[in-house]
Amino acid sequence: MFKIGFQHIRIYLFKQHTTLSMYYLVYGILYLISLLPFFILYAVSDFFYFITYHIIGYRKDVVMKNLLIAFPELTGKERAEIAKQFYKNLVDSFVEMIKFLSLPEKELLKRAEMQFDECLALSKKGLNIQFESGHQMNWEYGNHIFSKKLTIPFVGVYMRIKNKTVDRLFYEQRKKYGTILVEANEFKVKMHHIFKEQYSIGLIADQNPGAPEHSYWLNFFGKPTPFITGPDKGARRTNCAVVFVNLVKVKRGYYKYENVVITENASSFGDGELTLLYRDFLETCIRKQPNNYLWSHRRWKWEYKPAYEKRWIDKTPPPQLT
Repeated sequence: MFKIGFQHIRIYLFKQHTTLSMYYLVYGILYLISLLPFFILYAVSDFFYFITYHIIGYRKDVVMKNLLIAFPELTGKERAEIAKQFYKNLVDSFVEMIKFLSLPEKELLKRAEMQFDECLALSKKGLNIQFESGHQMNWEYGNHIFSKKLTIPFVGVYMRIKNKTVDRLFYEQRKKYGTILVEANEFKVKMHHIFKEQYSIGLIADQNPGAPEHSYWLNFFGKPTPFITGPDKGARRTNCAVVFVNLVKVKRGYYKYENVVITENASSFGDGELTLLYRDFLETCIRKQPNNYLWSHRRWKWEYKPAYEKRWIDKTPPPQLT
């Protein structure tokens, strides 16, 4: 029995050592790449855009189906143009994440613009702040700016990546300026400890829910869509201030993060009301800059069923299915 137990320990330690060695190897290679100037990195990005869109066609069927749902009024050619620019923005975001490994703080602050006066005023009042954004680019730069500029701790909820080396790379970079990272599946366990002191929290609130039967259902771009309930219920339970954030791509490598204070008193809202406001806000942001949204994300994965009628929160009636 002891021999078997010792073997398990040896195997575990070997795997941990292998993972750690792979992390440092990958990190070292990417760091060297990150030392290249932006104009060379963007040339590399252009090359990988061509491969991703024109040759591999990464999730192109998902992207085009999503664009058809969101913009049925556009021509096929117009939707294809949005798709092309989306792929360019997506590859740019990955290149910019690599560049961040060696990017000086001063350079980051030039490339990620945000007005924090209203948010700082909320924190001075002693309020907790819940930031909500969508899958727009570049959310990684946004994470760093929030943790750098806010005067209260900034908590980021993230989804763990299956590949341990890649997961650690993202984890180490995301906490670089002080973000407190909490894995989504561990949030309920750790939330009571996190919320003991004044805090701010960043949520990408258009995650595709794993359990549509327990989600809010409402129209998103005219199609019944499930939304996770956590941001809405959590904000009201903790009575925090709620701020929606629009991630705007100004030009290549430069971003602006626009804050809209929704309320200083989330508990004054009814069940689902904040989610409806978020839906309206996100749709407006996407329509203004449609190529900057993550269309490869399967936002309309789930189909509405009559069994979900009690979960319907939209002002318009739910669809009547035969």
